Amino acid sequence: MKSKIEEFDKYLRSFDYQERQDMKIKRDELFEQYTKGEIQIIDIRFNEEHEAWSLGFGDHIPLNELPDRLDEIDKNKTIVTMCPHYDRAEIARLYLKLQGFDAKYLTDGMLGVIEGLRGDKARDYMNKLKG
Repeated sequence: MKSKIEEFDKYLRSFDYQERQDMKIKRDELFEQYTKGEIQIIDIRFNEEHEAWSLGFGDHIPLNELPDRLDEIDKNKTIVTMCPHYDRAEIARLYLKLQGFDAKYLTDGMLGVIEGLRGDKARDYMNKLKG
C-alpha cells in the first residue's frame, strides 16, 4: 500500500495544465451544477465562522474535521470546497483528491458567491433550488 507521501509524489508528477484547470470551479458554474444536483458543496470554515454567517445551502464540514467525516461526502458527485477566499478550500480539495474524490475548489470564494446572490439574484436562485 502506498504511503500518502508517495500518493502526493505521484499526483505532483502528473500535475499538468489540464489538472490546473480541472481543480477549479467558478461561481456561475457552481450555481448551475449545484442546481442540477451534480456537485456537493462543502463549507470548510471553522465552526465559529459558520455560526456567524452561512449561505443557506451546501454542507458544513470544518477543514480540521474533514479526515473524520469523509463518510458524509458523496463519492458519486464532484465535491466543491469553499471558504471565504480559497486558501483553505484548496487544502481541502487536495486532501479529498488524494482520498479518491473528484474535488474542485471555488475560485471566487464564498465572498464571491455572496456578491453573486445579492437582491433579486438570491431570491431567484433559492427558488431554483426549491424546485
